[in-house]
Amino acid sequence: MIATIKHKNEAFQIDLSKPLDISIPIDMSKPNINAWYLEDPQIKPVKSNNWTGNVAQGGPVNFNNIVFNPHAHITHTECVGHITEKIHSINKNLSCYFFITELITVEPQKQKNGDFVITKKLIKESIKDTNIEALVIRTIPNSNKKTFARYSNTNPPYLSLEAAEYIKNISIKHLLIDLPSVDKERDNGELLAHNAFWNTQKNIRFDATITEFIYVSNTIKDGIYVLNLMVAPFENDATPSKPILYKVEQVN
Repeated sequence: MIATIKHKNEAFQIDLSKPLDISIPIDMSKPNINAWYLEDPQIKPVKSNNWTGNVAQGGPVNFNNIVFNPHAHITHTECVGHITEKIHSINKNLSCYFFITELITVEPQKQKNGDFVITKKLIKESIKDTNIEALVIRTIPNSNKKTFARYSNTNPPYLSLEAAEYIKNISIKHLLIDLPSVDKERDNGELLAHNAFWNTQKNIRFDATITEFIYVSNTIKDGIYVLNLMVAPFENDATPSKPILYKVEQVN
């Protein structure tokens, strides 16, 4: 099925039968991603007296409880409510779901303090089209180990303040990254990149989002795509999400 997405003065055609899923699910059949010093997620059947919510164990239906944290265990999308006193809801602030997107690949640069950082220079040199609404950042090295990495106490790479400001200044509203956070694991609560991207010191960008814990296979090439950013309907600062890329078949 061919669909046409219009953006400003251009029309982008995509084939909806060819989705490129860049989300990481919770999958209890294998190790899961984990960050922020939490226990692993759980998916377990409800049990009550002699009743069980598991068909294989004799129950009439599969009926599971799921315990997880969206920031620690799964691909998730968050709004500014993640870092403000008032908990703004991603479900209320994200009202459009298709965006013209560029996928870029960058290698975080080692700093004098030993940290690996995605700098403004890297972002600026990698983006080929600033007429976009969303930016997907794939870091290298890149492998499917990102789908089950244990990030706590590993000081993963992160965005510099200047990089986050640059992304905001070129009017990108939706930032997606294959790391647990755009900020340093331990930064004394400063959250410099989060604050810069959402512009919290001036006119807050309530309709801007950050999606973390994506995984972009090496088979997906850098370039322009249409992003379908699907989120679960939680009234919360963040929610599990399923970002899908569609290759642009034609631009009119």
